[in-house]
Amino acid sequence: MSLLPDINELLARARADLRMGVPVILQGEDEAALAVAAETLTAARLADLRALGAPVIAITGRRADTLKARAYDGDLARVAIPGDADLEWIRAVADPADDLIAPMKGPLSSQRGGSAALHRLAIALAKSARLLPAVVVVPVTDGAGFAAEYGLTRIIHKLAVPHLGARSPLNEVVHARLPIEASEAGRLHIYRPEDGAEEHYAIEIGRPDRAKPVLARLHSACFTGDVMGSLKCDCGPQLRAALAQMGEEGAGILLYLNQEGRGIGLANKMRAYSLQDQGFDTVEANHRLGFEDDERDFRLGADILRALGFSAVRLLTNNPKKIAMMEKTGIAVAERVPLKVGETAHNRGYLATKAKKSGHLL
Repeated sequence: MSLLPDINELLARARADLRMGVPVILQGEDEAALAVAAETLTAARLADLRALGAPVIAITGRRADTLKARAYDGDLARVAIPGDADLEWIRAVADPADDLIAPMKGPLSSQRGGSAALHRLAIALAKSARLLPAVVVVPVTDGAGFAAEYGLTRIIHKLAVPHLGARSPLNEVVHARLPIEASEAGRLHIYRPEDGAEEHYAIEIGRPDRAKPVLARLHSACFTGDVMGSLKCDCGPQLRAALAQMGEEGAGILLYLNQEGRGIGLANKMRAYSLQDQGFDTVEANHRLGFEDDERDFRLGADILRALGFSAVRLLTNNPKKIAMMEKTGIAVAERVPLKVGETAHNRGYLATKAKKSGHLL
C-alpha cells in the first residue's frame, strides 16, 4: 500500500528518533536489537535497556584506537557496559571531550564472535544523523513485536544497507534569479535528496556555455567560516574568491554542498575544534571523535553538474580528491584552477595539516 513508508522514509524517521533519544529496532535475518544513540540516551532509558539484557556500546575502530579497546570486528568495537556504569561513563566512551582530563580507566572489554552487522548499521545511522558515532545496543527476541508494542521505528538490515551506502537521487525543487555582490547575473538552484537529508545548492553565474568546461567550485558548507568569518579555516575567503572570479569571467557554477565539518555536522565540528584547542590537529580530532579524516561525498557535486547540463569543468580547488572524484564519475576536469587565499595566523597549522595529511596542494 502506498501509504506505508518505504525504506528511505523509515531511515529518515530513524535518524530523527536517534537525534531525540528515541530507540529504534534493527532487524537482521535471524536477530534483532534495540539501538539508542549514546549522545541522546537518558538515565531512564538506560535502565530500561538493562532490563532487557546486557547492552553494549558500539563505537568505530577510530574511537576504539583512542580508548585502547580491541576492535575485534575491524571497523568497530562492541564494548561491554559494566553493570555499575552510569550515563556519564557511556558518554565518556562516546565523547572524547574529557579524554585528557579524565582518561578512561580500562581495560575496556570488547565482545568477539557473533555478528556485528546490526551494530554497524546502528553506527551508520548515527553518523547520517550527524550524531557521535557511538550507539548503545541490546538484543531483543522479537523485533517486529517489540516495535509494534512500543511504537518504535523498525529498520530491516538487508533493505537499509544498500540505501545507506549509496547517495540519494537529487531533484531540483526550484530556481530563481538571485543578484549577488559578485554578479548581478546570479541564479540559485535548490536540490533536495529523496532520502530527506540536507538540501544542496548551485549558484549559477551568468549563462555558462554547456558545451565548454565551466569554471566550477565544489564548496562544502561552513557556517563558521562562510557566515561568521572564522579565522580558523580558509573557507570564507575561498567562497568569496571563487564567486568573485566567476563574476569577473561572467560565468561559473558554485556548488554549495551541505556537508558541514567535512561531513560530520556542525556540532561534531565544534567538538573537533575543542579537541584542537587541546593540541590535536584536525585529522587527529576527527579520529578521536570516531570519524574518518573526511566523511564528505563529493559525488553529489557531479550529480548536480550533470543535472545542470555540464560534462566538463575548470575546477577551482586545491584538493586532488575532488579532481579524482570528478573524473571517476564522468565529469572531465579540463583544468585545475588554484584557490590559495585566506591564510591567517589562526589557521596556518590547519592548512599545513591539510597539505601534509590530506594531500591538498597549498
